[in-house]
Amino acid sequence: MATVCTPHTISPAAIVSSSPVRCSHSQSHLLFRSNFPNRRHHSPNLPISAPNLRAATKGRVLCSQNPNPTPTRRPDYVPNRISDPNYVRIFDTTLRDGEQSPGASLTSKEKLDIARQLAKLGVDIIDAGFPAASKDDFVAVKMIAKEVGNFVDKDGYVPVICGLSRCNEKDIKTAWEAVKYAKRPRIHTFIATSPIHMKHKLRKTKEQVIEMARSMVSYARSLGCQDVQFSPEDAGRSEKEFLYQILGEVIKAGATTLNIPDTVGYTVPTEFGQLIADIKSNTPGIDDVIISAHCHNDLGLSTANTLAGASRGARQLEVTINGIGERAGNASLEEVVMTLNCRGEHVFGGLYTGINPRHIYMTSKMVSEYTGMHVQPHKAIVGANAFAHESGIHQDGMLKDKRTYEIISPEDIGYDRSSEAAIVLGKLSGRHALKKQLQQLGYELDDVQLETVFWRFKGVAEQKK
Repeated sequence: MATVCTPHTISPAAIVSSSPVRCSHSQSHLLFRSNFPNRRHHSPNLPISAPNLRAATKGRVLCSQNPNPTPTRRPDYVPNRISDPNYVRIFDTTLRDGEQSPGASLTSKEKLDIARQLAKLGVDIIDAGFPAASKDDFVAVKMIAKEVGNFVDKDGYVPVICGLSRCNEKDIKTAWEAVKYAKRPRIHTFIATSPIHMKHKLRKTKEQVIEMARSMVSYARSLGCQDVQFSPEDAGRSEKEFLYQILGEVIKAGATTLNIPDTVGYTVPTEFGQLIADIKSNTPGIDDVIISAHCHNDLGLSTANTLAGASRGARQLEVTINGIGERAGNASLEEVVMTLNCRGEHVFGGLYTGINPRHIYMTSKMVSEYTGMHVQPHKAIVGANAFAHESGIHQDGMLKDKRTYEIISPEDIGYDRSSEAAIVLGKLSGRHALKKQLQQLGYELDDVQLETVFWRFKGVAEQKK
């Protein structure tokens, strides 16, 4: 059965002033465990007059079951610890895994532009690329590390800049040479752990794979990198006992984040959530690291699997803008973040992120334009139809109260629609929507005239799109 977000009563003290307030790009301002659509961030010293409750709430969508979200601040960054157990780090891999989408190649300049936008969005970690893959990728990662990785806002926020490497010294050294210029550099190294990968791709034994993982994490730390992430590639199809063993070894070698990838999108939410829970319960030293989730969308379950992982203990979620990535793509940042904004307090035990959702739409547009990967119209959150309504029943509800058919306000993601209620006239539209649109064009019709125009409109709409 679908869960419906219902409107809630709000005390006048919880409603902020409706006058526009300019906000800086600082991402370390007050964050909210559950999202207030159309919220404004105010300095605590600003005088705010008590607004009219009905006017302030009319048309607003209140997604969370908690009408008074608890404000907090982004926890100080420590590689292997998060001071607030409810805080979830967002690791954006648009520039690395996202660029692996066929036809989505980006120039160094385009990567830098997107990285700047990701910093505005407030992502905790930017996966800037695979430095050993090409000279251009090395240059792009180094450029991002030097510029975006050194821009610290007034509250101390600066994103971690991460570079990917295989488990060999050349890759790891190259990654370090690219990311070391950042305030918070990270090396991410990986090796496959599933039977099919070890046998047919690596052609190595379990013992050899463990030794490679342990020694290369140790090597990354020896270079001076204090933030090392390790991934057992294809963890979703790996033997659990082997995962516990290899993860325990890389923790001893100095890994600070353990990323658990469902590399081929094979698992389902209950299965992936249980995998995270089992790793958390059975891996030696697991309390000294952050568990991360990285899910692919081959069965259309990447967002669901990612959230299942978060509910069972993952505190870093790996995502891409618009869900782009290898094959069917990755978990979508906008879907994961807005689910936690909308349902985090009630369904996920208070989980929240540091993302400023008002930059989501602009970031989505930028990535789409730069990569040439068009967003499907019915894509959740950022699709062209996500906030459009053509059914007459829906249009009638929207014109009366937007909360009837929208659980998120488009303004929350930085999208200003041209029509207040996003009415799209078509053959399924009703009289209420047609009358409203005619009024906006300056036509006032009585009931008889409206009935005549309505049926003439229906006849045209049934023949044309």
